Amino acid sequence: MFPVEVPLSHLAPPILLLLQLLWPPTSAFFPNIWSLLAAPGSITHQDLTEEAALNVTLELLVEQPPPGRPRLRLEDYQGRTLLADDIFAAYFGPGFSSRRFRAALGEVSRANAAQDFLPASKSNPDLHFDAERLIQGRTRLVGALRETLVAARALEYTLARRRLGAALHALQDFYSHSNWVELGERQPHPHLLWPRRELWSLAQVGDPTCSDCEGLSCPGNMLDSTLLTSGYFGMHPPKPPGKCSHGGHFDQSSSQPPRGGINKDSTSPSFSPHHKLHLQAAEVALLASIKAFSLLRSRLGDGGFSRLLDITPASSLSFVLDTTGSMGEEINAAKIQARRIVEQRQGSPMEPVLYILVPFHDPGFGPVFKTSDPDSFWQKLNEIQALGGGDEPEMCLSALELALLHTPPLSDIFVFTDASPKDAFLTNRVESLTRERRCRVTFLVTEDPSRAQGRVRREALSPLRFEPYEAIALASGGELIFTKDQHIQDVAAMVGESVAGLVTLPLEPPVFTPGEPCVFVVDSLLWQVTVRMHGDISSFWIKSPAGVSQGPEEGIGPVGHTRRFGQFWTVTMTDPPQTGTWEIQVAAEGTPRVRVQAQTSLDFLFHFGISVEDGPHPGLYPLTQPVAGLQTQLLVEVTGLISRQKPADGQPQFSHVVLRRVPEGTHLGQVSLEPVGPPQRGLLAASLPPTLLSVSAPFSLELVGQDGGGQGLRRTAPQPCSVAPVLLELSGPPDFLTPGSKAPLSLHIASFSGPQDLDLRLSVDPSFSLTSNLSRARLRLNESAWGRLWLEVPDSAAPESVVTVTVTAGARGASRVPPTHAFLRLLVLAQSSKDQLEAPAHSAAPVLPPAGPALVPSTLVTQGRAGRGMVGKAWWGTVGGVLFLLGCTSW
Repeated sequence: MFPVEVPLSHLAPPILLLLQLLWPPTSAFFPNIWSLLAAPGSITHQDLTEEAALNVTLELLVEQPPPGRPRLRLEDYQGRTLLADDIFAAYFGPGFSSRRFRAALGEVSRANAAQDFLPASKSNPDLHFDAERLIQGRTRLVGALRETLVAARALEYTLARRRLGAALHALQDFYSHSNWVELGERQPHPHLLWPRRELWSLAQVGDPTCSDCEGLSCPGNMLDSTLLTSGYFGMHPPKPPGKCSHGGHFDQSSSQPPRGGINKDSTSPSFSPHHKLHLQAAEVALLASIKAFSLLRSRLGDGGFSRLLDITPASSLSFVLDTTGSMGEEINAAKIQARRIVEQRQGSPMEPVLYILVPFHDPGFGPVFKTSDPDSFWQKLNEIQALGGGDEPEMCLSALELALLHTPPLSDIFVFTDASPKDAFLTNRVESLTRERRCRVTFLVTEDPSRAQGRVRREALSPLRFEPYEAIALASGGELIFTKDQHIQDVAAMVGESVAGLVTLPLEPPVFTPGEPCVFVVDSLLWQVTVRMHGDISSFWIKSPAGVSQGPEEGIGPVGHTRRFGQFWTVTMTDPPQTGTWEIQVAAEGTPRVRVQAQTSLDFLFHFGISVEDGPHPGLYPLTQPVAGLQTQLLVEVTGLISRQKPADGQPQFSHVVLRRVPEGTHLGQVSLEPVGPPQRGLLAASLPPTLLSVSAPFSLELVGQDGGGQGLRRTAPQPCSVAPVLLELSGPPDFLTPGSKAPLSLHIASFSGPQDLDLRLSVDPSFSLTSNLSRARLRLNESAWGRLWLEVPDSAAPESVVTVTVTAGARGASRVPPTHAFLRLLVLAQSSKDQLEAPAHSAAPVLPPAGPALVPSTLVTQGRAGRGMVGKAWWGTVGGVLFLLGCTSW
């Protein structure tokens, strides 16, 4: 909990650049930019959150001059809409990718918007400052900010961003749902973030607050000009006589006297009776959001705040290491590469954000070592020795799963081993987790027939034993590379290159046929273009757009620099590479693996969602992958667009996305992209074809357009995605867990594409007791099933730790439909613990908020019609806190 209010250097004065107020956007405020379809010209939760984050980020970067680059100046941003790409490029340079920064901002914004969609939060008045629950709302708000701090200090930044989004939603709702603005206030409430300070002048139960209003617009319906109140929404809790309603199209209470309402969520009178005060409420909510971000910066420090928002072009460095006796060369190679990365990048923009190390052998794996200190990581890595024997196979996938649970999204994970997996049954779950975490996994497998000592093989091993590695590499967008002892150090050098954040260029055709050429397009925004090939390759040639060719001769040639390490080849084009269509042809036994990667600032993120037209607010409900039978929107977010480029340079333009089956590369079709919002934000949308959503096989996305000079431009998504056969939601209590407690979780399964007969399996990390009253679900078309789970948190559970619950829904029998997974992460906090940061000497001691009400366990399992058409019908009514559908990247 935060101490009572004290002066903070980061809070005064806030940077008021955004009060030009934003671009045209939406809302309670409406959830996200998709809501603009219902109320054009409004300010959304997404807008407020991103704008506030960018203000505090800019303030931080102005105060921390970049080494070797011009200092940022506030005056350069006066009167401009703040854009993440502009700020990022001005500080780090135009060549660095803002993808992780944009993704982190998106996580916070989507968690904020999700409060209007998630079943446990969308109708809870305490989470929206509704129904005059102002004291309770402040308790929840401050509690969510405290959880943000705890999770960030534990280096659990994904969870921290989600709790931050929930806190900001409540904070912003206060100014839209209460009458703070109607009372004439133009600054944030001075006591809202400080639980020991009184909110003062609160309307009491018997105080009438609103008069009756027949029309859509109700500018003069407030009765008292001094009491602080908020509107009632819906029928729970019921509105007492004389009290204000929230009001608008979705509020049932607004039809009961006194009719009308007071919300300022949007500019539309159909949704917001006090719509004329929308911009004023948005201005104050924006200032309050800046204050909350500044408060977090003061508590976490600049380094911690930068990691919270991923204000860096660098990835994390994550190693999974086989430590059996035969692994001496591989461990040494990992140490050399780690040391090289630490020495070359320490203090630079490309210094890794986190370092993760997970060892394994047989039968053990772990523990996870995670640190932001490169020296601590090097010391830990240097302690690892190749000791003991052990027969192949090993517990590789168990260790990889552990690494995925602790590695930040959009990171690369490198697995060093010479053994196949003993725990291949985890393959599908690990594949799914790579998509949910958006992490690429590269396996460096040393398979040397001459190696005799250190590895005992008790029986003949199948030549297909490495197929799980192949499947995981494919699902994650990574690679499986075989090498030998004498080449491992050279091949491992690619670790440092990958951590630099390369993009992969699409090949045409995507699957290589020996002896047949394939092509790729180089645009003007690429440099350090590198072709990587491995396999039983006898020869190859690469031809530039000008017709200049280069073969397998090592060294510097007419096209670039060729290197060979056993069966692994790289050709790095001479910079600047010629733009246009390049051609590759390879002669090899079997199917060679070919990948073209490059450095660039221009990349893209992609997300999925379902348009919601009822519920508290219209908007786009986020999904991490499409669900068969549901009409799904694809949202593309182009990163690296810089609005202040020279006019002569021109801006890249994007026309469509190509969809391909994975791994065959079959062309499934293409969807046209339409811009959403102002072009400088780089948001594009498309409706996915129903034919695609009926198939569960994986597919890839290629973004197609032109660079500023009219040259063809193509980018491929880092990971393929797939259509989930069923909707699977796993939700938990909106508050944290406490040691010694028993927490109820909720499970919802729905089918929209046909009958399903499913087995359900549960797992928990760490191994807490988890029971369920639902182990099987038989669903017909448009039918749902609900179940209840109970998670027992032992007294010995470590405070400030994270529990991950996984539910797998797999088809019974011989069905080839892949399982669907749902992941839920919950924070464990000691109920009596306090904020560990010391308050300034003149402030009061930190205090804790009271614990939130516990959910009452229930054994109810119901089945019924799931509903048809748009999301928001009866089937959407699950109970719980946060859902994670397994998929490619979360929206």
